[in-house]
Amino acid sequence: MTGKQLLFHCIKIIPASRSELPLLEDSILKSTQSSPCLSRGRHKSYGYRVQTILRAERATRSLFVPFLRGAAAPHPAPDQMGAWPPAGVRVPLPRSHAREVLHCLKEKYFGELRGLEVDGQKVEMPQPLSWYPEELAWHTNLSRKILRKSPQLEKFHQFLVSETECGNISRQEAVSMIPPLLLNVDPHHKILDMCAAPGSKTAQLIEMLHADMNVPFPKGFVIANDVDNKRCYLLVHQAKRLNSPCIMVVNHDASSIPNLQIDVDGRKEVLFYDRILCDVPCSGDGTMRKNIDVWKKWTTQNSLQLHGLQLRIATRGVEQLAEGGRMVYSTCSLNPIENEAVIASLLEKSQGALELADVSSELPGLKRMPGITKWKVMLKDGQWFEEWKDVPSNRQTQIRPTMFPVKDEEKLKAMNLERCLRILPHHQNTGGFFVAVLIKKSPMPWNKRQPKVTSFKRATMLTFNNISRFFLKNSDTEQSKKEGVCGPPPSKKMKLFGFKEDPFVFLPEDDPLFLPIQKFYALDPSFPKMNLLTRTQEGKKRQLYMVSKELRNVLLNNSEKMKVINTGIKVWSRNSDGEQFGCAFRLAQEGIYTLYPFIHARIINVCIEDVKILLTQENPFLSKFSSETQKKVKDMAMGSIVLKYDPDPEKPDDLQCPIVLCGWQGKTSLRAFVPKNERLHYLRMMGVEVFKAKRKEEESESKMEEEIQHRLAQTEEGMDTFAFSMEVYFKILVGIGCSSFKVSPILFLK
Repeated sequence: MTGKQLLFHCIKIIPASRSELPLLEDSILKSTQSSPCLSRGRHKSYGYRVQTILRAERATRSLFVPFLRGAAAPHPAPDQMGAWPPAGVRVPLPRSHAREVLHCLKEKYFGELRGLEVDGQKVEMPQPLSWYPEELAWHTNLSRKILRKSPQLEKFHQFLVSETECGNISRQEAVSMIPPLLLNVDPHHKILDMCAAPGSKTAQLIEMLHADMNVPFPKGFVIANDVDNKRCYLLVHQAKRLNSPCIMVVNHDASSIPNLQIDVDGRKEVLFYDRILCDVPCSGDGTMRKNIDVWKKWTTQNSLQLHGLQLRIATRGVEQLAEGGRMVYSTCSLNPIENEAVIASLLEKSQGALELADVSSELPGLKRMPGITKWKVMLKDGQWFEEWKDVPSNRQTQIRPTMFPVKDEEKLKAMNLERCLRILPHHQNTGGFFVAVLIKKSPMPWNKRQPKVTSFKRATMLTFNNISRFFLKNSDTEQSKKEGVCGPPPSKKMKLFGFKEDPFVFLPEDDPLFLPIQKFYALDPSFPKMNLLTRTQEGKKRQLYMVSKELRNVLLNNSEKMKVINTGIKVWSRNSDGEQFGCAFRLAQEGIYTLYPFIHARIINVCIEDVKILLTQENPFLSKFSSETQKKVKDMAMGSIVLKYDPDPEKPDDLQCPIVLCGWQGKTSLRAFVPKNERLHYLRMMGVEVFKAKRKEEESESKMEEEIQHRLAQTEEGMDTFAFSMEVYFKILVGIGCSSFKVSPILFLK
């Protein structure tokens, strides 16, 4: 279709007179002429389709042109600064050192950017997001490539990378932060994230659960789901950074995720969620600024094909929502077929069970538009339809009744679709986004009776039948199967709690494995040992993990229903050297903040200078530590220990937040078992400038490679060769914080 043809079709919906159309056409061309790779017809097609979005405010040249200029702003090369949507940097408040990280970020690293020029371009100072609480989120125009290649920004880049790996910073697009904020999560809430990967929003939800750092096990939990098995592992990586015992990652089709059950005072009850995040798959046309392919590949078919899936997922979400609970539906699309049409269909069929929440007073400072109530549906060939009755029978496989707005004015008014949020690219220099907040007032009409807990297969079939009966009698199932995004889960046998995963096995209450651990660390009687689990049924248990009591309840009562990818936080690791000292398991840094409140032995308080020694030297001799620390160590048996730093109020220049480290006391030495990036984090918080010297690292790696080749040429025993090569390889990779090799950390203090 040419731009002229589409322009003719759009005259009906553009609230502008024919005399204004040449001005609009001219504005489109001017605002997009700097992107020669984009076709004229494609610009017009997308541009005039977007008029529907703006008609709620009588879109004319004064409104439409700023939108289009923001949406189609020139895309600079990745190694230039310019009109890319600014990158977001968020500091999780519940983290133990959040205030110190924020202070370091603002005063040190942002301060060093003031007046800085890169390749002749002035670096814009990062700015806080006006609508994000307590200045905990910022945005900057520095691209990842600029950060990587610019020597002036090397320290800032290393800071972002290492703090992100530790979970002390999250790099996330600004509009992506909005849905979790509007969920209003409390620590006791049971939360379902239906389409969670890659996990940035899931991380926000976990942070909200742990709002009180003094409570190691909040009563709530997050079940994070994704249909794509591979993307689930991205989700696991994001979640593990936060070291929470209250997160479980599962792998299901969100449109047919099964009913789960929990034990409540000896009775089996269906699990309903207090909060549900429904960030559904979408056409992504709101990402037009960072994803140039949207302009090239956008067609009306994208939304038509996804509408049915989005509606099924949202329907399954409200079915599993508790009465009084809140579900946030969101997309990064601007098309009403993916947004208001889905919400309107849910509201109409809910028969009053759902209502749109008024969130106009929430997130003050966020620029937004209200949802729209009128739109039309267009086919790929440019045909427009105002109502379902106008659609010819041969087109009814492509267009569904639920795609059209409600015609009954009273029903439409009662829906309050204007309570939806639309964030447009030109509002605050972001991507486009849609958000709707739904409150469940009563059971859905097709679920008036308490649902029975059924088998996984039965639950799946019931879900499809319910949705088909109420919403999609003639849905485009063939297309959905072709896309691979819906349909029944694969008929493969699950293993215990896992799916193609090692099993999750809880320790029996009288397991002899736990008794020496309890004695060695003098664990408090209140320690929830029933929540400990392993990933093996037979053989030696090498790692011990811990989940909250509530997640344990879910796991034990749904072993045949869930495809669990990961859950639990590692708290102990087997160490053969420890057996001779009375305990074969050493503490793991991942779970130390969860375990610490229950440990009453093996704790050594250290001063800040001792902490610096522990973090900058691999295996320092005891003689290097303060006399107080030396005395405490000599009075304690060898083995795994806790190293605790408490701030001194009389020394305000020192770090003013506590630090808890896992360590190992040897015969003549004392070392910390802390991962590399966490070491860097603590050192920065103590004012020590730590950076990696790239050239020296590269030289070191080159020497290692030469050593490998030399040994390969001389050895005749393949296993020796393999063992040696792997040892050197891991030396290169692990460097700082390595617990398996005697390697000095690659740290350079300045």
